[in-house]
Amino acid sequence: MSGFVLKLARQFSRATQDQFAEAARVDVTTVQGWESGRRPLAAMQTRDFLRLRTTLTRLGAPASVGRHLHEAIEADLVLAAAVDAGPAWLSPAHHPLAANVHRRSLTNLITWPITGILPEQLRPLATPRRRRGPTVSRPVLYADERARFFDHMLTLADRASGPDQALLRRQAIYLLSFDQRPASVDWLRGEWGRASRQSVKTDDVNRLLETRSASVALAGRGDSDVLRDFTAAMPTGSVPDVANLNYWAYWIGELREDHVDDAFMLHADPRSWGGMHLLEHLTRRVAPSSPHLPLNLHTLVTLIASRPSLLTDWPHPRPPLAEAVEVGLSTDELTRTERDQFAGLHYALRIADR
Repeated sequence: MSGFVLKLARQFSRATQDQFAEAARVDVTTVQGWESGRRPLAAMQTRDFLRLRTTLTRLGAPASVGRHLHEAIEADLVLAAAVDAGPAWLSPAHHPLAANVHRRSLTNLITWPITGILPEQLRPLATPRRRRGPTVSRPVLYADERARFFDHMLTLADRASGPDQALLRRQAIYLLSFDQRPASVDWLRGEWGRASRQSVKTDDVNRLLETRSASVALAGRGDSDVLRDFTAAMPTGSVPDVANLNYWAYWIGELREDHVDDAFMLHADPRSWGGMHLLEHLTRRVAPSSPHLPLNLHTLVTLIASRPSLLTDWPHPRPPLAEAVEVGLSTDELTRTERDQFAGLHYALRIADR
């Protein structure tokens, strides 16, 4: 993963491998090894990594390349640990998936070779260029590697238990949602049934997020009713609702401080982050065709209810939101709750336009 990000950054700077090797004062075979993954960037000493980052920026790569490479190395560690272990269990104390709460940017790097979707933060680097001959357009997990990766996620999700393993389990469940195999889908349905039958205390963020992860995963398989049930049990302004907002804020980077467990979602003050980035993010994700519409729409309504100034003080998010609301209200395949939520957004926009 990190080698491919390095390749994107080099190509963005319009340097050939030979030119980059000369600037970095290494042999061209070293550059080829970095970019192919044969020489993992994770094995570099810190000072060498910093020199590499500086070389890239001097050649014209954006300053953000260091952050992208760091996240790509973390994604490499997660992928390598899972593929190497396969169905075997690894202790949370030594597992990279339990080291910190993942953000969207890191998760999208981990799943890039599975989904084929270029992570959003890397799109500015991926400038179209003329190629001679066939080229690899993205990182690849071969079929056997993919199977071992998901076998490991299933093992973690099934065996992890207790508060000290909650983060490992939740993040494994989320990654398991990308597995198309029937056994994983059946496991997720069983997990939803188990989680939904148990009452969730308002301060039990682990149980809340386990149910959320299973709901999101099954919705991606076409079962949106489970996500509707989840949001229905999360009244606006409740502790779980606040935790959901904080989760989203952290996920997309509005809450900037890193965390090593999920407890912060209950205690972080929602007023400590602005919300504009989240508003724009959710506005693009409330299409009626989205399998995650119930959660996205609920969160968008909660966000605007808690921060009406996002619309009243700032005119630029109104047109795209108005367009999304119009599409929603013109759609017949909505529940009554979803139609009421779109109508509430329509009213909020009218108030903001006065």
